[in-house]
Formats: sequence, structure tokens, C-alpha cells
Amino acid sequence: MKLFNKSAIVAAGAASLLVLSGCAAGGEGEVAEDPAPAGDDTAEETTESDAPATDLSGVSITVGSKDFDEQLILGYMLVEAFEAAGADVTDQVNLGGTSVAREALVSGAIDTYMEYNGTGWVTHLGNSDPSFDPDELTEGVRAQDLEENGIHWLNRAPFNNTYGFTSSPDATEANGGEPYSLQTMMEYVVDTPDAIVCMESEYPSRDDGLVLMEEATGLTIPEDQRLILDTGLIYTETAANNCDFGEVYTTDGRIAALDLTLVEDPGVNILYNVSVNLRDEVYSQAPEAFDSIVESMLSPLDNDRMAALNARVSAEGEDPRAVAADYLAQEGLLAE
Repeated sequence: MKLFNKSAIVAAGAASLLVLSGCAAGGEGEVAEDPAPAGDDTAEETTESDAPATDLSGVSITVGSKDFDEQLILGYMLVEAFEAAGADVTDQVNLGGTSVAREALVSGAIDTYMEYNGTGWVTHLGNSDPSFDPDELTEGVRAQDLEENGIHWLNRAPFNNTYGFTSSPDATEANGGEPYSLQTMMEYVVDTPDAIVCMESEYPSRDDGLVLMEEATGLTIPEDQRLILDTGLIYTETAANNCDFGEVYTTDGRIAALDLTLVEDPGVNILYNVSVNLRDEVYSQAPEAFDSIVESMLSPLDNDRMAALNARVSAEGEDPRAVAADYLAQEGLLAE
């Protein structure tokens, strides 16, 4: 069983450097501690005072997630880290789509999952005109969701898993091997009646979906050129030239694995940085511990790191819980 490094970790900075209190660094991934002299009560008190920074003993928490690979990895990060910190964890990872996960959180069927700031602002809180500054957007969502629903948004990962499009090999070749922009992609689709754009079922109807691209470019994808597919099929069918363009998540590991070309986005699609959503009645039991664990977990996750983790599941077939545990071990949040 993997154990949380409770006595060593007190906080993570913006670069996820672990601050070790009362300890000297030992070998790689290890901490060398001077043993306390027998009867030295001061040393014992120091150890005990460090524990609350990461100790979730006595906390019961139900963890959920949405149903795609990135969310499975993120959900299992929470399960593994909270279990290692001493919490009694109920695993409800892989609940379903966005609306299912959010309803479970609001109703109390789960206590936590990871959600994206753009989704929170537009879909869950019903706002428009989201900020394109990640800190400003997250702070706006954080304040409103806490006041209206008692839900905390803890930390913010650097990676931005926004909507995007990839072009098929044939479509890329038709563009001279260069990436399309959203504008030139839409022009190609309109000028090429047999061009097919593959999308997930909810993307054309979401307020943060297709409408943003059509408004920005002034062009509309004809109905007979739209093909609705499951998420995973979009990547493989685009790589096989059965979709000229495929709607994707920009941190998905299958983009690089299938040698797909991302369409360049000048800032049309809104931001999707992830935070941990946590109900107030659970957060208030151990706020320092939750803040410390979550910051250590999310701060290193930039686009490249998240895409590499996603690729291990989506392209290489690894188990998402094993990938999550491996990442946490690398960051010092689980014992090797």
C-alpha cells in the first residue's frame, strides 16, 4: 500500500517545489531525518504540528469524475492522494458526462471532482463573455460558485484543455502541409461540399462550443457536412481521412500519437483550466490539508505534462489509476 508522505510535505509552490520542514534532503525522492533523542518532547511536537498540512484522517469523501480519459486520470489522482492522506474514500470515478458529474456534486451524491473554469462560468453558472485571463476567469467562478452553491474551486492547473480541431492527413496536405487557422478551416469546409467535420454530440449545441467558432469566422458548417461521433472515434476517423476535420480536446494524447495537426486558434475557444471542486461541508473539515494536497497535485500539470499522461491511457492503453499513481509518486505525493 502506498503511503502519503505526511510529515515531510507542507506545501507546494507555483513550481511544485516541496518544502520540507525540519528535514534535510536525502537521496532522490527520499528525505533524511535526524532521529529525535529519547525523551525529546520538542521533536515529537514538531512532527505533530507538521501533520495537519496533509492529514485527512477522519474525513469521509466521495470522489467522482466525468467519463473521458483525462477525467479518469484526474479523478484517480484525487482517490489515490486522499486515501494516502488518511481519508475514507468512496470511488465514483467515471460517472458520466458534464451534466451528470455536476448534478452529482450539487446534490451531494459525490463530494468532489475536477471541473474546468470555462465550463463552470458558462455551463454551470450561466454566464457569458468569459475572461481569457485564466486567473481572472477562475476567481470569478470560484467566488460565484461558493456563494451560490457552497462549492470551492481549489487551485488551478496550468494546462488548458480547450476545444480544438485537427485536420486529417489529406486535408493537411491540401493546405500545403501547414496548419489551418479556424478561419481557413471554415473556408475550406464551405468551399468543399464533400468535406466532413466530425464532432461530439454536445459540441454543436453548447454555448461554449460550435457557436463561438461560427460567430468568430462568420461562416456556418452545413448540416449535411456534420458527422456526430463518439469522442474516441473522432481521432481515429480523422487520422483515417474519414473526417476532414475532427473536434478534439487540445491536451489529448492521441493528437500526437496519430500524427494529427491542430488547427490554430487565435483565442476563439474559451479557457478550460481544471480545478478541484469540493463541497464546503467536506472542505471545512481540513482546509489546510486539502489546499496543500491539491496545490501539490495540480501545479506541475502544464499542457505537455497532461498530454503525456493522457497519451499513456488513450494511445498506449495503460490503466488510468496506475498512471495517476505514478504521477503522484513522481511529485512526491505518494511513496515510490
